[in-house]
Amino acid sequence: MPRREMKKEYTKKKENEAKKENAKKKETATKKENTKKKENITGKPTEAGKVSWKPGNMLFPVPAVMVSCKRGNEKANIVTVAWAGTVCSDPAMVSISVRPSRFSHDIIKESGEFVVNLVNKELTRDCDWCGVKSGKDHDKFAERKLTPFESEFMKAPAISESPVNIYCKVKKSMALGSHTMFLGEVVGVTVDEKYLDEKGRLKLEEAGLIAYSHGEYVALGKKLGSFGYSVRKKKSRK
Repeated sequence: MPRREMKKEYTKKKENEAKKENAKKKETATKKENTKKKENITGKPTEAGKVSWKPGNMLFPVPAVMVSCKRGNEKANIVTVAWAGTVCSDPAMVSISVRPSRFSHDIIKESGEFVVNLVNKELTRDCDWCGVKSGKDHDKFAERKLTPFESEFMKAPAISESPVNIYCKVKKSMALGSHTMFLGEVVGVTVDEKYLDEKGRLKLEEAGLIAYSHGEYVALGKKLGSFGYSVRKKKSRK
């Protein structure tokens, strides 16, 4: 057999072996996923068509936010947080939950402040990257070419590219188990002026915000209604 033909045959053989290996890996991953799903199920379907699962975090979708923080003269850091939410209206308060192993955990604990930066479509890749890389090894602002914005509210910088920045002072921290929950009082907010109309009203629906659901980032969908629309009287035509 000519040398060129032998080389082609060898290349084809390697490609087939690689395909078989990939198929095997995919099959193994599928089996693991199916096993995991079966382990979560604890009972048979009820007459209502419901199946009982083991306790777990099923409150989805949730906001995916980038939390910026800073300790003393050290470089600022960013951590991605999905366990975040509003907990009080007056005074305005939010909560974020961070694993103690995360680099930002001790920064927030020691500095007593943090900034919640809302994430839009343009920041999604940055959001994911900041969630899988550690501030111990990376200067996240510099490497992702994000602009730190110093406000009047605190030393921790906000992310200038974020449409909305929420500045929080830690009022209480609670070690819950896998995460520490930081309760923060909102001491200030900055908004990108391009999302304000001529009357100064915020048009947040134009910011292209994202949510996090079962390990995936998703864009928010179309408007379905507004608060109180279900009981609002329809305007009569004159």
